[in-house]
Amino acid sequence: MSISTLIADDHEVVRRGFAYLFSGNDIHIIAEAATGKEALDHLSRIRPDVVILDVRMVDCDGLAALETIRDRYADLPVLMISGNDNPTYIARAFALGANGFLSKRAPGEQIVAAVRKVAAGEKAWAPEDMRRLTGALSTPRLDADVEVSLTRREGEVLRQLAFGLTNKEIAQTLGISYETVKEHVQHTLRKLAVTDRTQAAVWAVRKGLV
Repeated sequence: MSISTLIADDHEVVRRGFAYLFSGNDIHIIAEAATGKEALDHLSRIRPDVVILDVRMVDCDGLAALETIRDRYADLPVLMISGNDNPTYIARAFALGANGFLSKRAPGEQIVAAVRKVAAGEKAWAPEDMRRLTGALSTPRLDADVEVSLTRREGEVLRQLAFGLTNKEIAQTLGISYETVKEHVQHTLRKLAVTDRTQAAVWAVRKGLV
């Protein structure tokens, strides 16, 4: 039985690469989108077996599209892809209900296998990602009901961190120095009683900050 897919990626060369990868097997692309908004527009008219979403796209990125898909089509399998293995992207994708997360640099057979797995109702998370996320979710301090006293600036930095920005990108976004961002990140991790950015991102998603 064939597997119909919708792929959303803002780079045409990536979409063409997936089309080539899937040619000749049981996976067929029935719609393409360059933005998350275009993907959502397609879903108002068609219902693929699997949606493949790039994390970072203009005009509604993949994570924002994922959140909307979960609200509208709760059981639709969604596989996230990214050229950046940023742990906060993985944490947000997991917290928002993605069925799997893959690097665009993954071998072709791994990508094909992941699409088949999510189409069959299974998960397609790398073992190392699952270990990291399971560890984060088991941290007591990550209970969304726990109140943590963050300053306004620490909250802003945490929100940008959870969006997947590096310290340098956060500094540029907020108009503050790199060293100041680094200090805020360290203070925030200490207040949350977590050890890394992945755990902080999970907390921020659960708290509704992103």
